[in-house]
Amino acid sequence: MNLPNKLTILRILLIPVFAAVYLIGAIPYNFLIAGCIFTIAALTDFLDGYIARKHNLVTNLGKFLDPIADKILVSTAFILMLVSPFGSSQVILPQYAAIAVAIILARELMVSGFRIVAASKGLVLAADKSGKIKTFTQDIAIVVLLVAPTFNAFPSVANIIHLVGLGILGVATILTIVSGIEYLVKNKAVLKD
Repeated sequence: MNLPNKLTILRILLIPVFAAVYLIGAIPYNFLIAGCIFTIAALTDFLDGYIARKHNLVTNLGKFLDPIADKILVSTAFILMLVSPFGSSQVILPQYAAIAVAIILARELMVSGFRIVAASKGLVLAADKSGKIKTFTQDIAIVVLLVAPTFNAFPSVANIIHLVGLGILGVATILTIVSGIEYLVKNKAVLKD
């Protein structure tokens, strides 16, 4: 197994660690620590792709695992941010943000289903540029939203950071829709018999 694939596996292994830290409200600064873990996991996404392309280490396993790891990481973060950690009443995402989360998850499921159809025809579809921009924007939204509660001692600062995070989430949701449509249009031949 090459280094890019090991980084992808590391990203997958960091997901339950991220979730545990987020959910244990008794951990001081659990949101900030979870945000740091998420950032490390998200950075492995950049690194694995960069190393794979630079050193010609692109594999079908990597093309398969990388987008799955991204989807699990981002989906886990957004779902967790809709609930409060054990022993806490703080919820990071307001209820109306569940619409954005549903759109993001629906797009990811749709693209995954599309990849399954492609795989049944012997094709492996790699992520495209708009998908990578979408993922990057989602990652930034998640990190900003996770950092905001760290400033709860300064409510106006925490509120501003939270609003910025929600704004980035809005942009990420639009990019999610656009990249999903682009992905389907670009690969529509997969659906032809």
